[in-house]
Amino acid sequence: MNKNNLTEQSSSGFVTKLFSWLDTNILSLGREMRLSYLPPLMVYVAAGISGLTGIVGTFYVKEKLGLTPEFLAMLGFWMMLPWAIKMPLGHLVDLIWRWKSILVYLGASLIMLSLLIMIGLLGHTEAMAAKAPVETWYILSALLAPVGYVLQDVVADAMTVEAVPRIDENGEKFNAEKRKLMHVTMQTLGRVAIIGGGLLVSVANVLLLRDANTLSENEKEGVYLLVYQLALIIPLISIMGTMLASWLHYRERKRLHYLGHSHQEIATLLDSHTETPPINWWILGGGLAFTVMSLAVGISRIPAGEEIVFVVSMTIIIFLMWRLTQELEPEARNVLVGTAIMIFVFRAIPGPGAGSTWWMIDELGFDQQFLAVLSLVGAILTLFGMFIFRRFMAERSIAYIIVFLTVVGTFLTLPIIGMFFGLHHWTASLTGGFVDARFIALIDTALESPLGQIAMIPMLAWIANSAPDKLKATFFAVMASFTNLALSASQLGTKYLNQFFDVKREIKDSLTGQVTMPADYSELGQLLITATIIGFVIPLMTILIIKHTRFQSA
Repeated sequence: MNKNNLTEQSSSGFVTKLFSWLDTNILSLGREMRLSYLPPLMVYVAAGISGLTGIVGTFYVKEKLGLTPEFLAMLGFWMMLPWAIKMPLGHLVDLIWRWKSILVYLGASLIMLSLLIMIGLLGHTEAMAAKAPVETWYILSALLAPVGYVLQDVVADAMTVEAVPRIDENGEKFNAEKRKLMHVTMQTLGRVAIIGGGLLVSVANVLLLRDANTLSENEKEGVYLLVYQLALIIPLISIMGTMLASWLHYRERKRLHYLGHSHQEIATLLDSHTETPPINWWILGGGLAFTVMSLAVGISRIPAGEEIVFVVSMTIIIFLMWRLTQELEPEARNVLVGTAIMIFVFRAIPGPGAGSTWWMIDELGFDQQFLAVLSLVGAILTLFGMFIFRRFMAERSIAYIIVFLTVVGTFLTLPIIGMFFGLHHWTASLTGGFVDARFIALIDTALESPLGQIAMIPMLAWIANSAPDKLKATFFAVMASFTNLALSASQLGTKYLNQFFDVKREIKDSLTGQVTMPADYSELGQLLITATIIGFVIPLMTILIIKHTRFQSA
């Protein structure tokens, strides 16, 4: 056999393997897509599009507001707190299952109000400032939006359960294995929808923010205003998804009626939520107590308010989780607890805070458009990574996935630390300026991006498939409340790090243009190194400890 034949066979074998991989990991997901999956996916897409204002918001805070990294980390804590009340909201969805769309409309209204405040600040600054300080308006807008997204998200989680059909086209029930596969597909598509929304946002930001650094202050504000105006499409998409769900449900009922089924049979075949659970006053009362206590502490501004709220909310959520897990068998309960603890610790790792982004803007020259390009690269590769790691997520345990993400994530923070100490100057001198700060940031983002969503998908699929039918929304909300509280813990840790390592950006008086506080990034390197060490050691120690207990991971 000559070399040409060997080359042709090798090439043919590679093409066959490539097509087989594409078919298994990407095309099969498209084939498994169902129209019933579309409504919750639209709500998830709206959540993905929420990042449209992220870059603009970063520059608005940096250029217009005198807020410190420590204060922004504290604000981030309060912004994450609404996600911790998904548990009582999830139980509320189970109780008002037929009317759950009301929560989507309420959430959309809050999101719209948040956006309108920012539109007012950018378009009518003086009129808004006459009624309240600009910082107060910004904080109000920042706190309204997450409440709206939480309300929509808790309904979307419940809709993913409802979207997985129980019967085929002939009215026959699907077997358990088929429904498990559909749940995995639904949860994967949910993450794809969120990331896809982020991809659309990144493309929009690249186009809208091109050459923004060359614009005058008035022109910049005009661009920022346009971005917030475009963001008003976010609540509209989620409302349209809810309306589509109602129409699809009506159409399916009508089809089964024509096939000769009675109203009772139709209800049995279609409704995954045939039995309303008893009211769990522990969950509703705990959620109400948490909300009242959080508002009281926030309004009173007592010292260590964030810590008080965190400890009390953690106590309430753990107690309610204990009450709820009594519904599970002992083995399933141990898996739930072990999985929750691992993911909590992994998500609770503190970061360096806003100071690192400000340093990149000031010292590395990363402007609005380049940050938008980084976001675009990240969104594309995250979406691609979802397909690459699809089998990896299905075949590996949560513990294995977290170890993998911890090790790789730590390795990928090293280039940023290196650039603080001049790595990009050295690489640029060796490559004639080719491997500069922007090149390193692009490569680092490209490698890191696919890892972000991996840990959550197998856990969500496990919950969807394992939780009792009448408590699906509640179980989703329980796990979400606990793991989202980890993000509040992360913000607290970030605040502590920024208290210990003082990082300052340059602040100018908005009227005179005089510098009121000079930039000081001298302690940022120590901050980055400390955050990296914590992010490597703590998750691995947690997994080792869990492995020596009765708890397991999904």
